[in-house]
Amino acid sequence: MPGPAVLALEDGTVYAGLAFGARAEAAGEVVFNTSMTGYQEVLTDASYRGQIVTMTYPLIGNYGVNDEDVESRRPWVEGFVVRELSRTTSNWRATRSLDEYLVDHGVPGIEGLDTRALTKHIRTAGAMRAFLSTTDADPDRAVERARAAPGLVGRDLVREVTCEAPYEWEPDSGGEADGSLRVVVLDYGVKYGILRRLKEVGCRAIVLPAHSTAEQVMAQEPDGVLLSNGPGDPEPVGYAVETVRRLVEDPPGGRRVPVFGICMGHHFLTLALGGRTRKLKFGHHGANHPVKDLRTTQVAITVQNHGFVGDAETLRADDVEITHVNLNDQTLEGLRHRRLPVFAVQFHPEASPGPHDAHYLFRRFADLMKAPHA
Repeated sequence: MPGPAVLALEDGTVYAGLAFGARAEAAGEVVFNTSMTGYQEVLTDASYRGQIVTMTYPLIGNYGVNDEDVESRRPWVEGFVVRELSRTTSNWRATRSLDEYLVDHGVPGIEGLDTRALTKHIRTAGAMRAFLSTTDADPDRAVERARAAPGLVGRDLVREVTCEAPYEWEPDSGGEADGSLRVVVLDYGVKYGILRRLKEVGCRAIVLPAHSTAEQVMAQEPDGVLLSNGPGDPEPVGYAVETVRRLVEDPPGGRRVPVFGICMGHHFLTLALGGRTRKLKFGHHGANHPVKDLRTTQVAITVQNHGFVGDAETLRADDVEITHVNLNDQTLEGLRHRRLPVFAVQFHPEASPGPHDAHYLFRRFADLMKAPHA
């Protein structure tokens, strides 16, 4: 029988439940994700580094885990919270259960608590530091550990998830790529889904570590540069912002190429263009966020995973056009430079998991790379 587990928040709120996954302890910012499926992709999304993730859908784990749907080399969540864990795995592709997967990777989980109540509390009080233990269910100690945990603001989590050395993405299967377009992907925590979408629109992806300089990027002779997703607060990652600024404003050798930013890449582009970012109350995490394209007036249902957002009012209107807004809270979701081949979106156009409404952005990037640039 599963043993007791506890989830404590820094404001003193405590939730008791049952342990699953690894017998371990974890601290991080607690957030909620509204996706109905796709827990494997959520677990392996490096943007969740430093966070304990609560799934709002009540039954999680029923289709197990397979080796093909991962979004990176390992799970990155600090802990996992569900209402009910399915201990029955029903999928022909599954290689193991969710419980076994978390055990293998040392990630603790808690089930049996009221995730609806937890989600409503986060929406009211905001995302906050939390502590999850599947080894010691003492509530007082858990609250103390939550209050002692580091927050996300001011921390550089990108350096913890980026690749150690450059590599060329070797696609698994499928796609339509002939590899005629060479794209450098700056890895701030890149999802495999992004690399797969690049392949589908005819790109070879050369992945470089987050600390790569503009000179190292342009030495690859790319047709374009993609700035990937990633975790945490963008403002402390000054080395990445400086590289993006150079690529946009003063590219080495004077050769300018299109730049496409996604999520953290959107943040870095915002900062490089003179804007600022700020922390959201409880973030956007899920696969059902409506975003309006201001140029076409079309609305896409998007996948999102970010706790920070760009401040549109701090961007220079003469240089930057706001292209997308979130229809839930009117926050900034996309921008483009008015004169340079540079654009970015806050949401995840690769989906993984979620709707495919925004796949067109990868085709737009490919078309931009094929066009002549000064």
